[in-house]
Amino acid sequence: MDMLLFGALPYVAFAIFVIGSIYRYQNGFKYSSLSSQLLETEKLFSASVAFHMGIIVIFLGHFIGFFFPSLFSSIGGTSLVILEIVGVMFGVLAIIGLVMLFIRRVTTDRIKVVTNRMDLVIEVLLILQFILGVVIAIEMKWGSSWYASNMVPYLHSIFAFNPDIAGMVAMPILVKLHVVGAFLIILLIPFSRLVHFLVAPFHYITRPYQVVRWNWNRKTIRDPKTSWDDIQRPKNN
Repeated sequence: MDMLLFGALPYVAFAIFVIGSIYRYQNGFKYSSLSSQLLETEKLFSASVAFHMGIIVIFLGHFIGFFFPSLFSSIGGTSLVILEIVGVMFGVLAIIGLVMLFIRRVTTDRIKVVTNRMDLVIEVLLILQFILGVVIAIEMKWGSSWYASNMVPYLHSIFAFNPDIAGMVAMPILVKLHVVGAFLIILLIPFSRLVHFLVAPFHYITRPYQVVRWNWNRKTIRDPKTSWDDIQRPKNN
């Protein structure tokens, strides 16, 4: 079972991720988050900002640790404590954002209409994944150190096509679940809205501002309680 989960599953997940993403791109499906911003804005803004801030910081932490493990291994004392606290804070922030997004998706009528099963599956998986990460950070302290010494060599062996699962086998069950959860999320990316991160619009940072002129009553049109029957197209001047 260990070889199946930590030796085979990573390759299955990455293969489906690459092939599925290419297939989706080449067969007329656009990479999009299928934003529901026009259907409901107020709940989306606070939840989305919290989630994205949390996941970006946590991802960067894992990313830096993967490529520069010696940097993490050398951190100690007060710096290590601060690093651990920051990690937990942003992990909790991501959880709050995800829970808010999930509640919005299952309670807002307009959003429920455009929600499919994969939306719910991927959000639940992400919530569980971040909860596991926060629990691990609290229960198994100084994670940045043992991540660099135990997890990074395992991940390097996966990308070197010579999987060494000895370090993973010795890890506690919570860490194993966290790793398996990560591979499952990677596997599901081509089938979910998460695929939009592959074409993140970084060029938006430098492009000119877009001018938006409202011909509709902005508050009325965005209010989930507004019936479609009550909305009339504005007359052209």
